[in-house]
Amino acid sequence: MAHIPDGILSAPVLIGGAAVALGGVTLGLRSLSDRAIPRAAILSAAFFTASLISVPVGPSSVHLLLSGLMGIMLGIAIFPAVGVALILQALLFGFGGLTTLGVNTVNIALPGFILAMAIGPIIRSSHSSAMRAGLSALIGALSVLGTGGLVALSLALSAPEYTPVASVLLATYLPLALAEAFVTAAVVGFLSRVQPDALSLATGAATS
Repeated sequence: MAHIPDGILSAPVLIGGAAVALGGVTLGLRSLSDRAIPRAAILSAAFFTASLISVPVGPSSVHLLLSGLMGIMLGIAIFPAVGVALILQALLFGFGGLTTLGVNTVNIALPGFILAMAIGPIIRSSHSSAMRAGLSALIGALSVLGTGGLVALSLALSAPEYTPVASVLLATYLPLALAEAFVTAAVVGFLSRVQPDALSLATGAATS
């Protein structure tokens, strides 16, 4: 349940999430070059589609996030890419919420961005396909667990009564982490063979 619905989180959590998300989206839009806009749009659309397909796991459900992959390919521009998709999902399908838009954007985008910034340069400079695959899988898995941790934290900070639920919810992200590891490694491995430039960050000076 990376898409937290309206009416659950406390006002301080909502305000804090909105502030961080606004900062991320602003920096992401400023860094996104004109040439990279199509890439950001494609990845946003992929996230939009993949995250609509939920698989029941225990008391909750999970879905692909692709945040590790988006972090590798978009950098800070992952924030507007995720934010646009979440807005459309909330308006078109009632998936997630509008008041929780900032928190949901941060929970999904932040782990992928941080991990990709830390490990992404090694992936791009490596000439070993095994190392690229392994590091990409690590980013994919840890970004999911990071999202699960942030979702659990958001719930726990909103009300102590949510703490047991948050702990159980975090455990449901474990199988998703394995799936994300496989998907991220497969896509990065494919792109590194056929179009290595696609793995460069989608940032640069935007032109008017």
